[in-house]
Amino acid sequence: MGETERRVIDLADVAGMLFDQENDTLAELNAALATSDVAVIASPTYKASYTGMLKAFLDRYETNGLAGVVAIPVMSGAGPVHTLAPDFTLRPLLVELGAVVPTTSLFFPTSQMDELEPLVDAWAERNRRALAALAGLRRLDAR
Repeated sequence: MGETERRVIDLADVAGMLFDQENDTLAELNAALATSDVAVIASPTYKASYTGMLKAFLDRYETNGLAGVVAIPVMSGAGPVHTLAPDFTLRPLLVELGAVVPTTSLFFPTSQMDELEPLVDAWAERNRRALAALAGLRRLDAR
């Protein structure tokens, strides 16, 4: 299998450009996400949902603009009251954009940000079958 390129798009770096539909930087970022094999779409919980910055960025896509991208919704929040936020708010938006969302979303309390490894490991174990299927499909696609 070839090299895996990882890229982080931090919307805070382009916040002032998010509503400029003709912005070349954002057009390139949108294209990069739309052509990704796998994308982790992450946001803190804000007013029981994802942030306005993420919404503004994703609003730049037409319906099915993320067709074929495997997306994993991830959100942090103040506590257990926000546990369903990624599945209730972010997942439907990603599906509307055509992304494939084969796993449960990952939610973690912001207070545990420094202890992510065991939380991610537990999430990966819960989603082991879906992740293994994705890895198998990726190997088939590479042939």
